[in-house]
Amino acid sequence: MDKASPKYLELVRWINAQIQEKKLIAGQKIYSENELKEMFGVSRQTVRHAISVLEQEGMLRRVRGSGTYVNDNRFVNISKRMRVAVVTTYVDGYIFPRTIQGIENVLLEEGYSVQIAFTNNQVGRERTILEDILNRDEVAGIIVETTKSALPNPNLHLYHEILKKGIQVIFINSYYQEIDIPHVSINDRMAGYKMTKHLIDMGHRRIGGIFKLDDGQGKQRFAGYMDAMLEAGLEIDDARILWIDTEDLKHMDKLTDRVMDRYQNCTGLFCYNDEVAFGLLEVLKKAGIRVPQDISMASVDDSELAVLGEVGITSAPYPMENLGKKAAENLLQMIAEPFFDANYEFEVDIVQRDSVRRL
Repeated sequence: MDKASPKYLELVRWINAQIQEKKLIAGQKIYSENELKEMFGVSRQTVRHAISVLEQEGMLRRVRGSGTYVNDNRFVNISKRMRVAVVTTYVDGYIFPRTIQGIENVLLEEGYSVQIAFTNNQVGRERTILEDILNRDEVAGIIVETTKSALPNPNLHLYHEILKKGIQVIFINSYYQEIDIPHVSINDRMAGYKMTKHLIDMGHRRIGGIFKLDDGQGKQRFAGYMDAMLEAGLEIDDARILWIDTEDLKHMDKLTDRVMDRYQNCTGLFCYNDEVAFGLLEVLKKAGIRVPQDISMASVDDSELAVLGEVGITSAPYPMENLGKKAAENLLQMIAEPFFDANYEFEVDIVQRDSVRRL
């Protein structure tokens, strides 16, 4: 077995390969725990963990007093399905069209049709979509952008049901920490760190931040912000941190008082993304605060919004189309090899514009 991988995972892969190659067929009893223990030189606990993983995925079923069997209720033709569901939060955001395009380019080239749905970042809508996917039972895999991933999610049981059917799932942009499903995203913590460090390198010391509290990216980017501040020996002042949610983002003009209260003593500001930064440009302008003369600003996404305002926003590029392509490629690999490690995080760079000045 490959020493670089956990022992239980190597056993999981071996049993799965035996099933895929028809060496173990539906309804057949597999080797006993003792036999597997001797065959692979592992502990009984390792064997039981591997069998438990395969049972949760619907590959195996245990019969008390009899043994463990290949699950004859598992949908055996799942890999032959040629449709993938793509679930994102929005259709018209500045990131999503190119991300979806990247997904479609890969899937259509491989002969898959694409079924697209949007949650509008609402868990109720996510639940409806997942239930429909379960009821139709027609897809080989699902690419999902998580909904309010920083908050407890009431739909995790539906994801478990989907996995039990043998349908592969991969998250994009963020992930739910409570469930073991791979994700493709940027390294959000690195993004927060690099953009904050850029402000520090430009001479700024009193640096505020505005983060999204209901999405996992907000927590990770805040963690990166803290990393950079602590590394530089700078104070992390809670009074300079503003947390907003999905609803706040729709009404940035209503945040003027909160923005003025938080950032009046700051020379630099790290924004959750370009949408936030673009909205803040207008808020600050109405309040008579100039960017970058009075306050410098850095962001994430390097989208079209970064160059639409009066001041170009320094931002970290988001690999929109490439992220979609990578997610689709990894999902197809998971369909071919169900226990393929499909996690991937893109590195982060900086595109400098006029929103940051050197002190």
